[in-house]
Amino acid sequence: MNIRTALALLILVSLSACATASKVNNNPDKQAKLANIHYQLGIDALGKAGMLPKAFDELMKSNEILPNRPEVLDALAYAWLLRGDMKKSEDFYLRAIHHDAGAATFNNYANLLNRLKRYPEAEKSARKALADPRYTNQDLAFINLGDALLGQEKFDAAIRAYLQARVFNSASALVNLRLAHAYFKHGKLRESRALYEIIIRKQNDNRQAVEGLVSILEQQNETAAARQVLNRFGQQTASSLDRAWALGELNRFNSQ
Repeated sequence: MNIRTALALLILVSLSACATASKVNNNPDKQAKLANIHYQLGIDALGKAGMLPKAFDELMKSNEILPNRPEVLDALAYAWLLRGDMKKSEDFYLRAIHHDAGAATFNNYANLLNRLKRYPEAEKSARKALADPRYTNQDLAFINLGDALLGQEKFDAAIRAYLQARVFNSASALVNLRLAHAYFKHGKLRESRALYEIIIRKQNDNRQAVEGLVSILEQQNETAAARQVLNRFGQQTASSLDRAWALGELNRFNSQ
């Protein structure tokens, strides 16, 4: 194939691609379909380890085709959160809200605000999510509300929020962990201890619950019981990091 023929073929391919793009751009249904495909590919990538760059690529393509769809902006906000850029994450959540995002985005934004320790703002955002009774993740919204209230040291209100979250998802270990921590912060050690023990009976490798229980046992001067909990956890956990933590705690107790 000579150079002139190759150039002619290249021009034909380029013209064909331009014609295809033009057809898509001039067809709203095809635009919506293509944008949705990129959005779904982005959402799938967000849930897989090591696929964050792919998620950004797909979500950005979706936003270029049909700009400012709130669900796409919400997903990009979460992607930036995973990337560790809280400022850009907040920018995208606010853009999604500006473009009439629903309860899910208010709930996700509340989670970000809790991470930033902007608890009064987080409380407002969580309550906006809960204002929509159709929102399916009511338990998560009540957890975010509880976290916001706990951050403001409104202990009784936080406990009520976590208990309400448990109504919607009674099997959630996350809810019970938050509730146990709230009882602990409120000085209700008996209630906190009982919850941590329930969690550990169901999930003997739950380090957060073990940490919480050990803290309570230490406050109650039950060091022998704390050692027993740490020994059992160290033997049962499959994580070498958790095993090392348990050993370090045992050494701390033994040195006292």
